[in-house]
Amino acid sequence: MTSTRTGGTADTVPETTTAAQRTLGAGLAFLGGVSLAVQSRLNGQLAGQIGDGVVTALISFGGGLLLLALVVPAVPPGRRGLRRLRGALRGGGLRWWQTLGGACGAYLVATQGLTVGVLGVAVFTVAVVAGQVVSGLLVDGLGLGPTGPQPVTATRVAGAVLAVVAVVVSVAGGLGGSRGLWLAVLPALAGIGTAWQQAVNGRVRGASGNAFVAALVNFSVGTAALLLAVAVDVPLRGRPAVTSAPWWLYLGGLLGIVVIATAAAAVRYVGVLVVGLCSVAGLLVGAVLLDLVVPAPGRHLAVTTLVGAAIILVAVAVATVPSRRAPNGRRF
Repeated sequence: MTSTRTGGTADTVPETTTAAQRTLGAGLAFLGGVSLAVQSRLNGQLAGQIGDGVVTALISFGGGLLLLALVVPAVPPGRRGLRRLRGALRGGGLRWWQTLGGACGAYLVATQGLTVGVLGVAVFTVAVVAGQVVSGLLVDGLGLGPTGPQPVTATRVAGAVLAVVAVVVSVAGGLGGSRGLWLAVLPALAGIGTAWQQAVNGRVRGASGNAFVAALVNFSVGTAALLLAVAVDVPLRGRPAVTSAPWWLYLGGLLGIVVIATAAAAVRYVGVLVVGLCSVAGLLVGAVLLDLVVPAPGRHLAVTTLVGAAIILVAVAVATVPSRRAPNGRRF
């Protein structure tokens, strides 16, 4: 074991991870991406039913927070994790600002509501993924995540580029005719924030020893941020009809727990970049499965989506190729 100090935080991380641990990390991140695809479908339909995306996000975050607040303190591992987290914050092993990852999730949702109507879903998605993979390289290189610094190798850069290509191909049909492309900087910043969120949530998971404690912290911060957003949104847009939708559309928070907890657990094994790539892979594959099994009204499975899903799987494989070591120990 080795102790790595980054950003004023001392974390003990494994010097190496086994192939089984890397596979587990990639699988968890992929599962989180599939869950995100289903959550996005539910939240999208709920937003259409009640007519307010910001309130929908608050319902999703708030539902996840309520479930975690009931379950985590009720079980021994959760209580131990909360005690460890409190001790890490008091002792300086974890800085307070490293608990604010949930604010990035809230910003992503708010940005979606502000820009999708102008940019379209396609441009929004490309901007988010581009920001996320570039930031993932930087966050890993700076050692902000629990794995410590990871070199920016040719294979990791190639995997990041392929991920952006995969998303561009998947949404190619919706890229034309977008107005106000300068607004794409907002979702790109949201993507950058997502990578940072995964890194600091991984730190919280490391400090507490429990991925669901990390999810509880994430949902608490995100819900608080969204409450402030709703306090501005509702007076301007009016009160939404939150009781008009079927009950199952309110299950987005449960899936959000899976998304956050799997990423927080996986990042210590594979790093922020690979978590992001595997999450995008799961998102695209999940979207394909949804369009095949439960197609949304007016939607059909496009060939470009299948091609994009195949490319992102190649991107994950490329990014996870171990870098070779030169005789002097340097990676290339």
